[in-house]
This record gives sequence, C-alpha cells and structure tokens, in this order.
Amino acid sequence: MRVDRLKIRLRSRGSWLAATVTIALLIGTGGAQSSGGQSQAPARGQAAQDIPDAPSTVQPPTPKPVKPPEQRENTPPESSSQSSSGQSASGQSADQQEKPAPPPMPPVETLPPGTPITPGPQTGGPRNQINPAEGLYKLYAPVNFVLIPVLVTDSGGRRVDGLVHTNFVVKENGKPQQLTYFTSDPFQLSVAILLDLGMADVAVQKVNQTYSSLVGAFSPYDEYALYTYSSTVSRVTDFSSRPERLQTALNSMKLVRGHTNGPPVLGGPLGPQPPMVNGIPVGTSGPPPVYTPPKEAHVLNDAILQAALDLSKRDRTRRKVIFVISDGRERGSSASYKQVLKVLETYGIQVKAVVLDQGALPVYKQVEKIHHVFNQGYADILPKYTHATGGGDVMTELSRNAIEDAYGQLTSQARNQYTLGYSPKAVAGSSAYRSIEVLVDKKGLKIYAKDGYYSIPSAH
Repeated sequence: MRVDRLKIRLRSRGSWLAATVTIALLIGTGGAQSSGGQSQAPARGQAAQDIPDAPSTVQPPTPKPVKPPEQRENTPPESSSQSSSGQSASGQSADQQEKPAPPPMPPVETLPPGTPITPGPQTGGPRNQINPAEGLYKLYAPVNFVLIPVLVTDSGGRRVDGLVHTNFVVKENGKPQQLTYFTSDPFQLSVAILLDLGMADVAVQKVNQTYSSLVGAFSPYDEYALYTYSSTVSRVTDFSSRPERLQTALNSMKLVRGHTNGPPVLGGPLGPQPPMVNGIPVGTSGPPPVYTPPKEAHVLNDAILQAALDLSKRDRTRRKVIFVISDGRERGSSASYKQVLKVLETYGIQVKAVVLDQGALPVYKQVEKIHHVFNQGYADILPKYTHATGGGDVMTELSRNAIEDAYGQLTSQARNQYTLGYSPKAVAGSSAYRSIEVLVDKKGLKIYAKDGYYSIPSAH
C-alpha cells in the first residue's frame, strides 16, 4: 500500500516544534491498488468510500447544481431518499409518485346567458308569467298537465304580440279552465322537415334554389332532421343543431329530379307493350292487352307519422313542429288521417306547410277538395293537419322569393307563440278525446290552437 507522508512544522511561542503527521490516503473508488498495479477487492464487511479531493487554494470550489423549481417541487425530501433498488421508502418509484392535482376546470357555457335548455325562472328560460316562482315542468306536476301553443294574428295575417294571460279563456269540453301557466317567451324548436320529391320537376328545382334560406330560418339553438318522401319515406339526417349538416344533406337533394308532366305513354315504340303486328302481339293470336297508367303514390300520411314518432322522443322542453314542403297530394299511405292526427295530438306536435305547384293555384285548390279528382289523390289533407294541430294556415307560394319568405315566417310563428297551460281534472281509467277551445277578449283577431288532445288515464 502506498502511503504519503506529510510533514507539518508548527511554530509555538518562538520555538519550533517538529511534528510528523502521517495521513494515509486511499487512492481509487473501488479499493486500494497493490504495488504491482493490480486492484484488490476490499475486505469483507468494509464498505467502499468516496473521499473528495482537498479544496484547492487557487480555484474556488465548484458550485452545487441547482434544480429547477419544477423538479424541486416533485423531488421527495432527503429523509425519504430512494434505496439502492430505485424505490422510495413507501415502495413506489419516483415517477410513480402522486403528482399534484391540476387546477379545477372553469365552467363551460354552451349557450349565451339567459338562454338555457331547461325553462324556468331560476334558469332564465321561458318564464311562467302567472306564477313566476314556478317553472314549466316539475317532478310533482300532474301527468295530465295540458300545454297549448297559441298563435294570434290580425286580419292581415300578422302575428299579434303584447297579450297577457287575462286576455285568454280556455275551455275543455265546453268548461272553462283555470290557467296555471302562461308565457310569451320564445321556445327552442325540434323540427322535422318533410320534402316532397314526388312533385313536378319544375317545382322540385324551384325548391332546390331556396335551401340556403331554409337553413337560415333556424336559430343556433333549434334542432332539425330531414325526411324525403314520394312513394316511400326516407330519413336523410338525424336530429342535429349543426346547420352545415343540414346544408350538406339539402345540397345532395339537388341531384334528385321530380316527375315530368304529361300523360303516361301507353302505346307506340316507347309504350310498355311487346312487339305488335297489326295490333296483335307477335307470337300470339289473342286480342291485344289493355294497359292502364300506374297510379303515383304520395305517402304524405306515412311521412307525417314517421316524423311524429321521432319527434315524440325529443326533449319535452322544446316545441315540436313538422315542416312540410309539398304540393299537398296524398295517395297510397298505410296510415289514415285519423290515425296520424291522434299521434300528433297525443304528443302536442304542430304541422306547418308550404304548398307549391298545382296545390298553390287558387282554382286548382278549390277543385281538388273533391276527393280523387283526376286520380291525383287528396289535396285537402295538409290544411286539415295544420288547423287541427294549431299550425295556422298553409302558405301557398309560387315564386322563389315567396317560398324563402315563408320559411322565415313559419319558423318565427312556431317559436314565438303564446303558451298556455292548465291541469285538468283527471278521470280514472279514461283516455277519451277532449276538445279544446281558446278565446281572446279582443275582436278582429284569429286564433290558431290545437283542437284537442287525448288524456292520459289516471293511476287511481
């Protein structure tokens, strides 16, 4: 073993004291080296020690590295340092130790202030102007609570605003009812758009030019779905509040063509008959077959029924509307008018309509009230739906500008109606139809409200 001897002379009170101090320094970290230059293992039970170098008298000592604040926060104290296996005293590794909890996320507002989803005075929705402390829907409200959207117009067809609950009288089966809910605040809409592709092609192409106005007629808080029908019913989109989705679906409808006008072809080279010789089919000796023109199907009833069933599953705080764009014809539906109307009145769904093509002609509308004129089917079904459900008059439009104006007018009427509510007397085990009559104490006004509803049987 190599030993360095350091001789230190000390002066004490004028005399020199010689002292020899021998300090044994071990060279290396793994143990002492032999005189031959080979390393030897330390003795058993003796731990290897790292002895730092002596401080230099020329250069200052190297500063200790300082960790960033982030690392200092996450570094455990020295008292709980890791063991030789890389784990802390608690048995968890340093990167598995619990990190500080992130700050709480601020509340996210999906609607602007004053426009919540759930109505009520506490949330800022449609206010009950009779009992301001009560909302529209309560957990303890009776199941037979009747809600009546009411549209009031003047002689020119303009909506009348400014009425209060004392201006209205509601009668059920001829008996006046006490109103417990009244509001004139707007409602969010759930709208099912029914587009008739069985109209003449000129009418279909005219409607194609108005799709942008149709999308713009809805507010950002409405939801809508698109349906098409002719001989069958198809749901093109589900209910959504994204206008770009509706616009994309309507743009795809521009590639669809309507029916061509003119009588059906029953003879000649373009007819359905086989090759003929002297009026007799080739290869046969019998008389020529008789061909009848096929009847076009316009399943308006089935389309309204499917839209009504889908709307019945939407949020009850929304006003539910079926928006029909059609020529008004009905033929070939599986569902009858009475069956569909019962569903509409049970779920409180309104029907509004824009009638085009032949249905918009004044003379044709009067003639078509006679059933099955010209084998074209019924043409007075849509007005029946709109009046029975409180949707108002159908809008018969011929020009593009008039159609675009009708979109905005119909959605505005649906959103800004008066809403009346009352709790009728429940009749045990009865689900009979109950008629409704709404009156206003002002003259010269026209009132649109649903004709009645089907009561829910009482549980007692």
